[in-house]
Amino acid sequence: MSYEKELGAAKKAVSLAARLSQGVQKTLLQSEVWTKSDKTPVTAADYGSQAVVSLVLERELKPATLSLVAEEDTRDLRKKGSEEFLEDITKLVRDTLASDESYAGSSITTEDVLNAIDCGKSQGGSSGCHWVLDPIDGTRGFVRGEQYAVGLALLVEGKVVVGVMACPNLPLSSAVVEKDDKSCQDNVGCLFFAATGSGAYVQPLNGNSPPQEVRVSSNENLEEAKFLESYHMPIPLHSSIAKKLGITALPVRIDSQAKYAAVSRGDAEMYLRFTLVGYREWIWDHAAGSIITTEAGGVVCDAEGIPLDFSKGKRLDHNRGIIVTTKKLKPLILKAVRESMEEENIRV
Repeated sequence: MSYEKELGAAKKAVSLAARLSQGVQKTLLQSEVWTKSDKTPVTAADYGSQAVVSLVLERELKPATLSLVAEEDTRDLRKKGSEEFLEDITKLVRDTLASDESYAGSSITTEDVLNAIDCGKSQGGSSGCHWVLDPIDGTRGFVRGEQYAVGLALLVEGKVVVGVMACPNLPLSSAVVEKDDKSCQDNVGCLFFAATGSGAYVQPLNGNSPPQEVRVSSNENLEEAKFLESYHMPIPLHSSIAKKLGITALPVRIDSQAKYAAVSRGDAEMYLRFTLVGYREWIWDHAAGSIITTEAGGVVCDAEGIPLDFSKGKRLDHNRGIIVTTKKLKPLILKAVRESMEEENIRV
């Protein structure tokens, strides 16, 4: 089945959400970063991006019911004292949509924005069609002025079939660049996308160049390999795995699903994510990135080599860890993972 219409709508929605987020990041002050009830940070861009994506998907696809599994909800926005923040978000959404001529003249109220955000209450699952959205993936990176992503995927009968990801601060050449490489740092803004069976592509977020197909690295020399991880406290297991593989370079730390994008176009050979025992990942943190990487010829699996299962609701149903790599390196990495976990007495 072709998903050309859905892919087109997703690209438009994500591009506009990225436009909103870029404007917010340029002017963001620490005082504008809120803390949600669950103690995680949130900004106007998180809420505004989710509203924009919801409104664009509704407008472009006209579904009977839009099923959206998304990170944000309006509980905190509906509390007393949030009125000014909500007005700011509404203006962001209104101005962003107005920047696209096909949406010029659209009247957007605060209630429209609240309803659009609350479209994200779907639970997903193994039947039907569900959009999966992380409106600002890597909010902490966003707040620091560094890497973040807007990730949107389409789930059909429990399988990810479309993925679109905007990485506004990701260099067009490579994510793994020296900090003093000014030319790479200035030339940024990528839009990655993929549909099942059709390959993965990237184009400048500004749309000035046509899409180019991306492929994972063909490098099999692990001494020259690069691996990515999130910003967090050092994970000893990651270091142990890298050492067993003979990787000599230090890990490159990047926020958000931009790490998937980097692996998909061959910037690095491996992305490892091992978290606390018992933690279950949210599907919106991996859905878009997983299909982009697999369509680029890569592999996304857990510590047993099993592909990720997005059919169990908002949380991923998988064993320990997430490994993103190439097909050629997968057996070597799984062996190193198994040995490292055994040495540290960690159960899969």
